Amino acid sequence: MERWQGRVALVTGASAGIGAALCRELARQGMKVVGCARNVQNIQHIANEEAERGSPGLIHAIKCDLTMESDILSMFDEIRRSFKRLDVCINNAGLSHDASLLTGNPKEWKNMIDVNVLALSICTREAVKLMKETGVEEGQIIHISSMSGHRIPEMTSFMYVGTKFMVNALTEGLRRELKAENSRIRIASISPGLVETEFEYRCFKDDLDTARSIYESIKCLEPEDIVQTALYILKTPQRVEVHDVLLRPLEQKV
Repeated sequence: MERWQGRVALVTGASAGIGAALCRELARQGMKVVGCARNVQNIQHIANEEAERGSPGLIHAIKCDLTMESDILSMFDEIRRSFKRLDVCINNAGLSHDASLLTGNPKEWKNMIDVNVLALSICTREAVKLMKETGVEEGQIIHISSMSGHRIPEMTSFMYVGTKFMVNALTEGLRRELKAENSRIRIASISPGLVETEFEYRCFKDDLDTARSIYESIKCLEPEDIVQTALYILKTPQRVEVHDVLLRPLEQKV
């Protein structure tokens, strides 16, 4: 990770779970990390803990509602002012609602599309733009996708599944557009199976027993497993472009 020391990374959805773990580890690797979420207090708490721990990097917290393009653009303006560059963009933010296709609330469908697809696309567009502006030749984009973007589970939020299939299509589309420009910016995605975070509790906020039973059904992946996968992608030589990494718990059947 030596070549990334002192460089700047953006992590979306950084207030908890995988995003928080990514911020901590990248700061410990000596990177300047911009963590964004609506709950900026949690990110600031993480930043303070890492500073007290003596991490060689830093974490800069930004409040950002990813459903608002204006918030995203303001965040990138702040990155320009504060850091003058961006080397790594990890689109980690994502959510699901317990909203079926037959009876679901369109507001919840739209919320999934806004965060999982549109925010990811806008952040990627702005990240690539900033990398080009500042002459970053070894930029890295990482999308945190899902195994749900590769196969359809029996019963789930199918709108969520649809957003993750779209993320995988967008990842390949971005790779092709970058290659058409002879860009050396790399694009990768990580597709985890079940990870024990707050994700299912937010999805089933009105039925916490269901969320709890999902996590208790098998030995899940942990956020650190995803962090180590992201580090692997960053550590690969510039001649290597990791396209997608699929990983799931050993006990997960589908």
